[in-house]
Amino acid sequence: MIDWNAGKGWLTAGGKRLEWACWGNRDAGPVIVLLHEGLGCLALWRDFPEKLAQATGLGVFAFSRANYGQSEAGDLPFPIDYMTRQAQDVLPGVLDQIGAAHYVLMGHSDGATIAAEYAGRVEDFRVRGIVLMAPHVFTEPMGLAEIRRAAEAFGPEMAARMGKYHRDPEASFRGWNDAWLNPEFAAWDVSEVIDYLRVPALVIQGVDDQYGTMKQVAEFESRSYAPVDVLALEDCRHSPHFDQPEAVLDAVRFFTARLMAHAAAQPEGV
Repeated sequence: MIDWNAGKGWLTAGGKRLEWACWGNRDAGPVIVLLHEGLGCLALWRDFPEKLAQATGLGVFAFSRANYGQSEAGDLPFPIDYMTRQAQDVLPGVLDQIGAAHYVLMGHSDGATIAAEYAGRVEDFRVRGIVLMAPHVFTEPMGLAEIRRAAEAFGPEMAARMGKYHRDPEASFRGWNDAWLNPEFAAWDVSEVIDYLRVPALVIQGVDDQYGTMKQVAEFESRSYAPVDVLALEDCRHSPHFDQPEAVLDAVRFFTARLMAHAAAQPEGV
């Protein structure tokens, strides 16, 4: 188990050494576990985790997946189902080592997909809810076009910027970009996991998101057995927590408070 009081450190999950950090009180309620985007990492959450801990009064935990941030190098190329593998093969070990009684999984982009896949594929009664920012469960042509533009823009200047946060920026970029631009990825679709969700979800989507549309959100609304709250944000692109931080913090605060109130109202042992 990690030493929460240390505030940061290293853990091993999925056979890789991963960096982590935490904020707030682990015992205040469900710990919010942040899952970063396809080019994200622990450091690129910036001050959002601290603000989230303050807004909700809960413990917040974040880590860098293999190949990102300062975590150990990942295996390249990424397979088409790399997000499913993260959900099934890596995240269980991370949650076990945090050692909390309950969790809320909060992901952004790829991280949101991993959170949804975990909730839909892994039976873990510690997970009480999921918060999905800009999730994708199938590909869209406009998103793939944006990823192609990123591939064209990647060069020494972009690598240098990414190098401030990732120890191997080219590997971080190629792992994500090459997987999405694999011709087979055009048919990628994991929307079936929504049919198996049994915990409430808060889905947050910028209406100006350059990678995905409200069709992704509609899929959750139409298919989830469990309740789905939707926050559609104007003047917001792919990163709601940076484009509209106060709206996101307010929504997550309300969502987690409801989860805790519901849990408190249940008979002991439920």
